[in-house]
Amino acid sequence: MSEGYVIGVDHGYAAMKTVHGSFPSGLVAYEHEPYTQKNVLEYGGTYYVVGSGRQPLQKDKTRTEDYYLLTLAAIARELDCRNAERTCSVILAAGLPLTSFGRDKKKFRAYLLRDGKPVPFRYEGRDYTVTVRDVKLFPQGYAAVLTQTELLDEPSVIVADIGGWTVDLMRLDNRLPNAATCRSLEWGMIRCIDEISEQVRRVLGLSLTTAQIECVLRGDASSLPDEAKGIIHAQADLYVQNLLSTITECGLDTRAMPTIFIGGGAALMKRRVSATNGLCRPVILDDVSLNAKGYERLVRQMSGSGAHA
Repeated sequence: MSEGYVIGVDHGYAAMKTVHGSFPSGLVAYEHEPYTQKNVLEYGGTYYVVGSGRQPLQKDKTRTEDYYLLTLAAIARELDCRNAERTCSVILAAGLPLTSFGRDKKKFRAYLLRDGKPVPFRYEGRDYTVTVRDVKLFPQGYAAVLTQTELLDEPSVIVADIGGWTVDLMRLDNRLPNAATCRSLEWGMIRCIDEISEQVRRVLGLSLTTAQIECVLRGDASSLPDEAKGIIHAQADLYVQNLLSTITECGLDTRAMPTIFIGGGAALMKRRVSATNGLCRPVILDDVSLNAKGYERLVRQMSGSGAHA
């Protein structure tokens, strides 16, 4: 009998990430069946549209059922991507910031594991019965960097995991996290987007959506006036410079050692950071699924790869 599918899930404030994709961490409940089955989770007699809007900030993700429901949706989407059985057992691999890892590990594991019994639900009109057989938790950021072995030859590197709400910082010395250097800053991409939106509203009187701002930051075509685009880019540049200054203020010298930028905000850094910023060696890893991939890799290393991919 198979040990189960190993499924890595990165529970972000802004987005849920798995090896094969991501979706916004939004959740809207409906008492009755919505008009479409797209992104709809049915659990416990209630319908939830997944990926709609933005979740209110939950520093304690176990406080409500929201992240458990988002986890069920993530598992269903990942099983579908793998053409896997929809009645199966799962080893869930997830993470926590290193700053709160010891404090929150037991509670978050119990939150995801529940009683280890089969959980029936429907996603996009398909029936699933998933048994979360075990939950393995790892430090965020560190798990992602471990997928890039060629970057770990340096004696010391800085890791900056730029998420939706937080930027998690750590220094690795000889491949191991230095706990004294770990910081979790409320300086993530949600703050960047909100400050851009406020500045555009203040200067031009326009109320932009997050989707519009992200489109401009990616460099995609947009019908926004040039004045709005200019403000968006100027504010993004200011955010990057403030973030680099904040990292330095935390005692991590980006001029003295390589800095690895990962997470959802890494793409923004890719367009705006170079050695000309005074950085020793910026390394941009803009694959948003790196944490989830790292979690799965670590589980397989621990188990001798007895579980399904």
